[in-house]
Amino acid sequence: MALWAGYAVLDARREGDRTVTREVTDIAVSVAAAPSTAAAVRSPDPTALLQPVTERIRQATGVDFIVVMAPDRTRFTHTDPARIGQPFSGNIDRALAGATFTEIYTGSLGPSIRAVTPVYADGRVIALVSAGVTRAVIGERFTAQLPVILGVTAVGLFVAAAGSLLLNRRLRRQTRGLAPAQLWAMYEHHDAVLHAVREGLLVFGPTGERAEVVNDEARRLLELPEGPVTRADLPASLRDLHRRTVRDETHVTADRVLLVNQDVVDLGRRAQGMVTTIRDHTELRTVLGELDTVRGFAESLRAQAHESANRLHTVVTMVELGRYGEAVEFATAELELSQALIDRLLAEVGDPVLAALLLGKVNQAAERDVELTVTADTAMDSAAPLSTRDAVTLMGNLIDNAIDAAAGSPDAWVEVTARADATALTVRVADSGPGIPPESFTRAARRGYSTKARHHGLGLALVLGLVTRHGGTIGTETAPESAVTVRIPREERG
Repeated sequence: MALWAGYAVLDARREGDRTVTREVTDIAVSVAAAPSTAAAVRSPDPTALLQPVTERIRQATGVDFIVVMAPDRTRFTHTDPARIGQPFSGNIDRALAGATFTEIYTGSLGPSIRAVTPVYADGRVIALVSAGVTRAVIGERFTAQLPVILGVTAVGLFVAAAGSLLLNRRLRRQTRGLAPAQLWAMYEHHDAVLHAVREGLLVFGPTGERAEVVNDEARRLLELPEGPVTRADLPASLRDLHRRTVRDETHVTADRVLLVNQDVVDLGRRAQGMVTTIRDHTELRTVLGELDTVRGFAESLRAQAHESANRLHTVVTMVELGRYGEAVEFATAELELSQALIDRLLAEVGDPVLAALLLGKVNQAAERDVELTVTADTAMDSAAPLSTRDAVTLMGNLIDNAIDAAAGSPDAWVEVTARADATALTVRVADSGPGIPPESFTRAARRGYSTKARHHGLGLALVLGLVTRHGGTIGTETAPESAVTVRIPREERG
């Protein structure tokens, strides 16, 4: 406002000078152009005719002087009659040459802005007319404008101060009373935390479609692109979390098992957005899966040890009873059956680790009164393109889920088929359970849960992630029997 006031004062001063310049020029030209002026100059007594007229014009227009003079500077008129007949003080050369001009000159009445113009008759300059306003009068006019300028400045200052106060209150309310330095420190801390925290963070706005905050860990875990992130960029299972609260929900991507939490942010009565946190449980789930496998093997060994002890007691008792032939026959019958199964699995499944897995699952299923068989058309020279570890994950989880589904049903059974040819590795696991509809199966695989009460379904999620990584397909069927089929292509994918 101070700058504006200073500019207004300077502009008012300049505009006053410009107005006076136009004013005196117009008066001088009007007087010089009047026919009566030229006639009076040619009369015997020009002063008697011109002085009354110029004084009336001067008083009417508010200028300080109107001087009509001869080409030799002799005044015919003047505001002060005593100066009539004396030479005009000022420049007249350009007017004698026929031009109208203005200048600032200190004359008999003091500094003034004056205009000088020629009077023509018969095509020649016979006189000159000068009209002017003194600086003192211009200063008085300017001083009269100052109260208006200062008044406008005061009103503007009041409005600006009131606006600043209201704006300050609004900003304080929106920033919770934090000062700029505090906001800056908060931003720096906020940014540092987002980069340092080892938990993925996504903050969505009120619409829930565009992420306003995405930290580095979230981009890494979800493999998000650089730049803005929308809900469409998220993995399929996470797109369904819109506007709902989630607590420790398991979601599976192609490479990871994620634990997801989400809260809806409410300020007042409106939902302002959603905050989603993501933790990587891939390694933990993998370790837990391997631990479950080891526990299964341990249980199988315990059961086998218990069964072997029973058989050994039976053989010893038969020897004590003198029934040696029957004891030998009983002892070798089970051994022949077990060896036959081992030889068959090793012949059909080239990888000894997978053969051991299938043998262990046969015993594990038997403990739960489930008959597990490997079909005769099983032929798998190797697990390629899967590694042995991935193949164990794939087959182990599919068989475990099938055993869980079949257990408890009459004549429970599970049937495993594994075939490998030049184009693909195909694994099919069928069971006597009720089966899972395709839509429920997909949901269980993506979210890590199942419709079975005693099983959490994470095995299906791990299988889906493995299949996705290798560009394979997975499908389920419920008729004529419940089955899950996985196909992994062997040829190189572009």
